[in-house]
Amino acid sequence: MKILVINAGSSSLKYQLMDPDSGEVFAKGLCERIGIDGRLTHRALEKDIKVVRDIPMPTHAEAITAVLEILVDEVNGVVKSVDEIDAVGHRVLHGGAKFTESCLIDEACKQAIRDCIPLGPLHNPANLMGIEACQKIMPTKPQVAVFDTAFHMTMPPKAYRYAIPDEYYENDSLRRYGFHGTSHRYIAKRVAKLMGRDDLKVINAHLGNGSSLCAIRNGKCQDTSMGLGPLAGVPMGTRAGDVDTTVAQFIANKYNKTIDEVLTILNKKSGVLALSGGLSSDFRDLEAGANAGNEKCQLAMEKFAYEVKKYVGAYAAALGGLDVLVFTAGVGENGPTIRRMVCEGLDFLGIKLDEEKNQKRGEECIISAPDSKVTVWIIPTNEELMIAQDTAELSK
Repeated sequence: MKILVINAGSSSLKYQLMDPDSGEVFAKGLCERIGIDGRLTHRALEKDIKVVRDIPMPTHAEAITAVLEILVDEVNGVVKSVDEIDAVGHRVLHGGAKFTESCLIDEACKQAIRDCIPLGPLHNPANLMGIEACQKIMPTKPQVAVFDTAFHMTMPPKAYRYAIPDEYYENDSLRRYGFHGTSHRYIAKRVAKLMGRDDLKVINAHLGNGSSLCAIRNGKCQDTSMGLGPLAGVPMGTRAGDVDTTVAQFIANKYNKTIDEVLTILNKKSGVLALSGGLSSDFRDLEAGANAGNEKCQLAMEKFAYEVKKYVGAYAAALGGLDVLVFTAGVGENGPTIRRMVCEGLDFLGIKLDEEKNQKRGEECIISAPDSKVTVWIIPTNEELMIAQDTAELSK
């Protein structure tokens, strides 16, 4: 089968055409500046071709059209006809509590996604635009929605309820949802296969520009660090992470800002970017700065690692022990310094790194010492493969 995986943002659209069984990626790319002017960056992997084109994209429909045209392009494409594409899988940010797994997209599904727009105001509308654009251009192809929040729906109430009046939960569905669920689910399945057993207590550290941790028991989510939205948890590239809510009140009152303006600060101008004095949200830049003696860069790295370490300790307590710690995503897979900083001082949990193995980057491997009671892995995540596999299964 050939599955087209779509991840639509407000002004962008990422895509991959892949085989859900082998995981082979035939082509991938990015449409950006949708609604402004439009640019397509396309790679045909087997042909080792990269193409960048400026194409008018007033809406997501034109972006989808551009993607399909280049996929069948005689020189740059990877299929002879759109008919070779069996189905389309869409990443959808927020499914609320309604979706515990992926589903075929019909009108009821689309309405439920619309109903979740108050919970995911930036992403869900864009996800819907991508879905409807594909349905318009490929009306006979099965379309599947894969929700970022679905994996976390196994959390117990003690983990997902906020200690706020019932009315806000009952009337407005305010609770912890969590994100990166497709990544956490991939890791849960992959680590079970690698370890040869399902009855594992796992902490998955998805660390990148956006970061979240997940406590997993027997393959199911027990707790996760993000909440109603993706702002909660550890500090990230530009997100503040967990912050006392009176900080927001103080900034709003003193500087005469609306709550939306304060949330923009906390989402887009905070995190390690702010801690580094505005230098960068890229951990490679932070490490270079720290090595050059920049104290703010050093603080940014220390703060990030410290908060991740606290979540590891908390989730080990929540799980009643720990068998496996996994590092994944951009920083988790490629950041030996951050991994070392996180694991330092966790000997009491049975975590002991092998310094030489820890130098590896982007490679699926064990990086814990032979006498470590907890097995520490680097496992590159593959959210697109999860989406493709769900889509293949549901569209059969």
